[in-house]
Amino acid sequence: MSNSIKIKLFFPNYFSFFINGAMVLLVGAILPYLREEANLSYTISGSLLSIFAVGNFLASFVNPGLTKLIGRKCSIITTAILQPVSLIGISMLPPVPILLLLFLTLGISRGCYSIINNAYINEKGDGSAASLNILHMVFAIGAFLAPTLLSIYINLNLTWRDIIYTITVGSVLSILFLCKLDLSGTPKTKTDDSKSILPEQKRFWTMPIFYVSGFILFFYLGLENCVNGWFVSYLKNTGVMSQTYANELVSLTWLAVLVGRLTTAVLSTKIKQKWIILADCIATAIFFILLVSTKNLVVITIAIIGLGFFFAGIYPTGVSNAAVAIKGSDFGTSMFLAISALGGIITPQIVGKVADHIGLTGAISTLLINVVAMIALSLINVRLNKNK
Repeated sequence: MSNSIKIKLFFPNYFSFFINGAMVLLVGAILPYLREEANLSYTISGSLLSIFAVGNFLASFVNPGLTKLIGRKCSIITTAILQPVSLIGISMLPPVPILLLLFLTLGISRGCYSIINNAYINEKGDGSAASLNILHMVFAIGAFLAPTLLSIYINLNLTWRDIIYTITVGSVLSILFLCKLDLSGTPKTKTDDSKSILPEQKRFWTMPIFYVSGFILFFYLGLENCVNGWFVSYLKNTGVMSQTYANELVSLTWLAVLVGRLTTAVLSTKIKQKWIILADCIATAIFFILLVSTKNLVVITIAIIGLGFFFAGIYPTGVSNAAVAIKGSDFGTSMFLAISALGGIITPQIVGKVADHIGLTGAISTLLINVVAMIALSLINVRLNKNK
């Protein structure tokens, strides 16, 4: 396939995933403004982050069901429309129940986009690792740019609503691009099916590695979602930086994630997974403790960059680490991803409730539970993989 054909086929997916990355980070970046204008408690704010994660989780069930009912193309266009509609609805600051519903539909749209973008690139690129890596890189670029763009808007005396309108325009464009694509999918042949099913389905639920890997990602996703959702508010509350600088720091986190993913991809060919996971978890703990224990602007900046860099490899390496238990079992994979996703749903809500009682600065410290649990489970994982 020529490069020009690849660009024509892949650009709509790359563009929509770029917008998706920007939208995900936008949720956390606008949260302080939402909380201030709508007079929301930390508990309600945490609920918004959690319900967004719930929507992303539900997409794994919504997308297959809707595709079976109305077809693949109609399904993705229908769920894609939820994104600009939800964003415009949020900008109007409706009552809290409606706001929660909008964050839920926004999460569903985000999750369905992710499913179709990954599937399309995988199908049309014949499983090309390079094409898929580029897809996830453009997501990280969008995530990096969104908080920075918000800061620019604020400096130009625009409002948080203007960044929502910008992302909304991007969402509408991505829908128009997707409408022109052949989204019929690649039918599986009998040979493909026979290769995808193992002779004996592993009993994943009897394998300790399934639970250890799943709960490493449970605590990791809880920590990551709180960094994405709460840290602009947290950094602002420290009193040592402006809202603009806080947004830029969260952008730097995703730039560090991008570099970290490239580094992990190289190291994974030379170092065993168990050691990568352990090293990333220990380094994450060090930089997180550094971040919450100081008000020095330089140290905070170094800590947030370090946190992003070592965040990068935990999730993909964790999934790969569990392959011995879940490979060949769709149900096992679904259950594994469900365990990890629950961490991202529950943790922001807990932080929000604690923040209403002791303040956000103190509540963020509860995430120390996550980093300690990640290290403990990583050590158990090393033990389990001793003879692997």
